[in-house]
Amino acid sequence: MSASPAPAPHAEPADSLHGWIARHRRIFVLTGAGCSTQSGIPDYRDRDGEWKRTPPITLQALTGSDAAYRRYWARSSVGWPRFLSAQPNVAHHALAALEQRGQVRLLLTQNVDGLHQRAGSRAVIDLHGRLDDVVCLGCGARSPREDIQSDIASANPSWQAGLARPAPDGDADIDDSAVTGFNPPYCVHCHGLLKPDVVFFGENVPRQRVADAQQALDESDALLVAGSSLMVWSGFRFVRMAAAAGLPVAILNHGRTRADALATLRLDADIAATLEAALQ
Repeated sequence: MSASPAPAPHAEPADSLHGWIARHRRIFVLTGAGCSTQSGIPDYRDRDGEWKRTPPITLQALTGSDAAYRRYWARSSVGWPRFLSAQPNVAHHALAALEQRGQVRLLLTQNVDGLHQRAGSRAVIDLHGRLDDVVCLGCGARSPREDIQSDIASANPSWQAGLARPAPDGDADIDDSAVTGFNPPYCVHCHGLLKPDVVFFGENVPRQRVADAQQALDESDALLVAGSSLMVWSGFRFVRMAAAAGLPVAILNHGRTRADALATLRLDADIAATLEAALQ
């Protein structure tokens, strides 16, 4: 069956979204990078859903090469302080307010920044994990990311990254020549490789996490997508499930998404400003 044309964007996005929200009592919210760009965290994709930059590192690359492991942690050590300083913006606060009204069954976020929780949302599943937690791939020990940052500083007292530019998800673009002299962190218990407790590109989301989100979707009467192109299957599948179950789907995103043809309300508008105005 051929896909039907995507709904045209509404002339008054906030008014349209306000009316849509008012008609539903148990909303399943799915968010992506577009919710956090106003907090200073860059996103990966452009308005057409294409990569703005090289796709993120895979787990296979991280664990398969000493050079790739060193490069990842060198870049992360530079990007982490800026990532840590990011604050929730009006989009995060608006969705937290919607939960406080009792209208959010679950907020499922593809982001790894924890900003929804810091804004006050409580019914949250971090689909792709959290960057502020680090796990050892050898023994499974966990550490706060801030502790790893301290270990990195101790192991690299005179290291200089040089010119750096912010990149998505706590990464930073630095010159390759700076990576050579960097000492990456290892597990203090078994000297194993470390990775943030996030789902790397190409990895599968843990089954229980998916099952918990699916149960919440089954108990919802509508789905709202905010700030995601849905190009990654892990998020797109929930829109597919909602549409198959006959749930109304509203998509608010700046640019096209993979699920535009499934939306009953499609809004191409600024994420933060539209959410804030829609909830007034």
